[in-house]
Amino acid sequence: MRILGFCVVAIAAFLAGCGTATAPGAVGIERPQLLLVPSEQVNQSAEEAYQQVLAQARRQGALDRDPAQVRQVKAIVGRLIPQTAAFRKDAPGWDWEAHVLSSSEVNAWCMPGGKIAVYTGLLERLQPADEELAAVLGHEIGHALREHGRERMSIALAEQLALETVGAVANMPRPALDLAPTLLDLTLNLPYSRAQEAEADRVGVELAARAGYDPRAAIALWEKMQKLGGSRPPKLLSTHPAPEDRIRDLGIYAEKLMPLYLAAKKTSGQILLEEGDRPLPR
Repeated sequence: MRILGFCVVAIAAFLAGCGTATAPGAVGIERPQLLLVPSEQVNQSAEEAYQQVLAQARRQGALDRDPAQVRQVKAIVGRLIPQTAAFRKDAPGWDWEAHVLSSSEVNAWCMPGGKIAVYTGLLERLQPADEELAAVLGHEIGHALREHGRERMSIALAEQLALETVGAVANMPRPALDLAPTLLDLTLNLPYSRAQEAEADRVGVELAARAGYDPRAAIALWEKMQKLGGSRPPKLLSTHPAPEDRIRDLGIYAEKLMPLYLAAKKTSGQILLEEGDRPLPR
């Protein structure tokens, strides 16, 4: 009976956790996700993990060393944030934070709840134009909007539930899932799935287009990054879809989103006027 109880709880939790927290947007993303871990718990763990990263960077003198780089990143993030409402109505109100970390690694990431880091290796080696950097930042924000971190933590929790069911049979001790270190490891070390990467690409080009950045710049950016890596691609590319598949997919969605970009361009003068009054991410 005890084993049956474990199985019933595990199955019920799995079924209850299947769904999605985001709207499809113009790119039409509707994949159901396993979301067992409460979003509040994930965001709290992300805040804890993010502050650990910032504290370490601060101790090493590697936090926000170049004011010009920080201004560029925060200005672009500031334009992308309002567009996140196309996928989540609550997202513009997240406690967004963006920082530049001194590292030779060509990388950037966004934790759940809008905690962003861009490495100087990406800025200095790629020298991205604003539209290209918007493609990178939009992609990383796409991971947060689609709650890919929460999804991967939920998969880890589901695996733990399975271990508990097995452990109940063998009378083994219950394992513990420490969310903050787990989230940090997922963000910095472990790859996203191909499906998650493709979703982030599509969300990213839509955010860029809505913010008045040419979505076609994403194609040029990823081509530039591929050439930079040679036979050893940057970490930002290493787990992504095959280059030819990615370029084809980005091209399709960039063209689809051109009307949004052109509409944003028409109002870009007003956007620029309002930027001085819009609070930038911390």
